Amino acid sequence: MSRVEGRVALVTGAAQGIGFACAQRLKEEGATVLMSDLNATTLNTAAKQLGAHAIVQDVSSEQGWIDTIKSIRDTHGALHILVNNAGIEGDPAAPKDPQGAPLTDWNKIFAVNSAGVFLACKHAITLMADSGGGSIVNVSSIASLVPTPFLTAYGAAKASVQHLTQSVALHCATSGHRIRCNSVHPGQARTPMLDALFQRLAGQSGVSVEQFTAAFVAGIPMGELQEPRDVANLVLFLASDEARYVTGQAIACDGGYVLAH
Repeated sequence: MSRVEGRVALVTGAAQGIGFACAQRLKEEGATVLMSDLNATTLNTAAKQLGAHAIVQDVSSEQGWIDTIKSIRDTHGALHILVNNAGIEGDPAAPKDPQGAPLTDWNKIFAVNSAGVFLACKHAITLMADSGGGSIVNVSSIASLVPTPFLTAYGAAKASVQHLTQSVALHCATSGHRIRCNSVHPGQARTPMLDALFQRLAGQSGVSVEQFTAAFVAGIPMGELQEPRDVANLVLFLASDEARYVTGQAIACDGGYVLAH
């Protein structure tokens, strides 16, 4: 229960789903956990549940990141773990295919899912280096590894996170910052975001959510949806000293989905 004892960890998009599970696992293993999210009400409830610190933040705002990192430096004096998990799928009413997707939705998705991760790394690296180094874990998606014409902008943005991760990893390694950076690529985890996606796709397919879910699960070699904690355990490993020689890697946690597609 002490794999990240004494570390200060920031998890974005932490009010629910995978972000909440990551914050919980890091807290269980001894970290001082800071939970960031745009939804203040849900965030405050989640942070109170874990005994963590809440930071209301729009990850797509550069000034927001400047303020957040300054606050962490002033209050905690260090940052050792950064988990960039915040992400959106965009306007549920907007088309998501390459031909119909509106530019406004594309830009909004990239602002959060891509630029938000870039800004986090850009502004956290100095504090993390001053703290003696640490680990950045960027939550991408298997949508970056397979075609996603039903989520075009989301998949493209998550692919950019994978490439950014490699650039950050090499930059930090060659700059002597002692910061590792890796990306994790969840498959279909039981989260509110996945529920909303399955409801939309089921409606478009003219079947029930139960039928759509069953058909989707049939395409996962391990035969079931994953839980957010499955992803959180991988994030914890990458954040800990157990992964001290792992950097610049893209690791799927998907029950074998990419292998079969």
